[in-house]
Amino acid sequence: MFAVLATGCVLNEDIYVDFDALDSSDLSMFQPTTRGVVDLSNGLPDETILPDGTSVNEFIETSLAQTKATSCTINDFIQNFLKWQQKRKVIEISGIYRSTDEYGKPITLSGKVIMPADGAIKRVILVSHYTMGANRECPSNSFPLEGQLAQLGYAVVVPDYIGYGITSHLYHPYLMMELTARGVVDMYLAVHPFLKAIGREPENPDIYLMGYSQGGAVTMATEYLIERDHGPESARPIDIKRVFAGGGIYDIKATFESYIESNTANYPCGVPFVIVGMIKGNHLSDDLIDKLLLPRVSERVEEWFLEKNVATLKMNQIIGSKQTDDILTPLAFDRTSTEISLLYQVMTENSILSLAWQPKAPVYMMHSIEDDTIPFAIAAKAKVRWASSNIQYNFGYYGSHQICCMRFVYTVKTILENEE
Repeated sequence: MFAVLATGCVLNEDIYVDFDALDSSDLSMFQPTTRGVVDLSNGLPDETILPDGTSVNEFIETSLAQTKATSCTINDFIQNFLKWQQKRKVIEISGIYRSTDEYGKPITLSGKVIMPADGAIKRVILVSHYTMGANRECPSNSFPLEGQLAQLGYAVVVPDYIGYGITSHLYHPYLMMELTARGVVDMYLAVHPFLKAIGREPENPDIYLMGYSQGGAVTMATEYLIERDHGPESARPIDIKRVFAGGGIYDIKATFESYIESNTANYPCGVPFVIVGMIKGNHLSDDLIDKLLLPRVSERVEEWFLEKNVATLKMNQIIGSKQTDDILTPLAFDRTSTEISLLYQVMTENSILSLAWQPKAPVYMMHSIEDDTIPFAIAAKAKVRWASSNIQYNFGYYGSHQICCMRFVYTVKTILENEE
């Protein structure tokens, strides 16, 4: 549970943040609950988690040890990633803010703001996080991989999503496009006045959007929501400077169909994540879960998706198979069934590629052709669908989903350094 702050804080010799001066009754502004200073001079904290639930430090150590299984190119990249140490401290502040749920009713959500410990803040980077199983992995309870970008002079804002952090008692409506994006946008709208109130207002009002894997899809949905509801003429305009999307699930139905057609799910827990998220998020009958998931998986739904004490890596180990028919019932393979038709309908409705929309802000999109979690075909489909948009595509042989995740963050860091 969150510990509430009651005093001011000396973050370094030059910066004093008077948290007592904030109006803690107004959740339209981000309200801090815990704070800390992280020294990145020796690398990332152990609680920095990759999309499969493993510590980034553990993953790097294992990858470097497996010289036969890891290419020289990947080893070179990891070495460069490890050298990215600017010997700077960053401030991390977890807190809460107000958003709305699927019924339009107020809900209190949580997230984390990470900023440089000294110097000016250039801009905000609004990050949508990737898939997480255990609540301890969520941004407010860990150090997000993207948080290291704060070293470059940015305020990195990372919401928890509904179902994590302060709302961990709820099911996470996995890949519910507009609902999740709304929570992301509302955190930015709450953090902006907070930064101004503590004397850390960014020098530039325009923002970056960023996300990988699930976060890649949510980031594109966030861009859509901002361009639709927060344009220059709106009451609360938001100006996007650039969007960074990597390894995204831009088409849920096509991703699910790939599990069916190939009878393969290299990220096995992704199958129940989609099933449970679409059913719970769209308030479909809970009976569908037992009809579509085999008992060996459906009996763990409450433990995995409500209690949230199990990381995705452990989920995959428990499932113990990458064959889709070891996860789904025969009914789930029957596209003529009413149940599957209903599931496909809500998957389509929540896929960003199903919208008659072309991104307006410039986008940098990255995806590994070797991605073993989110099929590369999804990114290729996005390229066709958004052919008339200002999108720079970077598709290449960048290793696994996890390796490409680190490469994505490192690439964003390099772009920001070169452009600013």
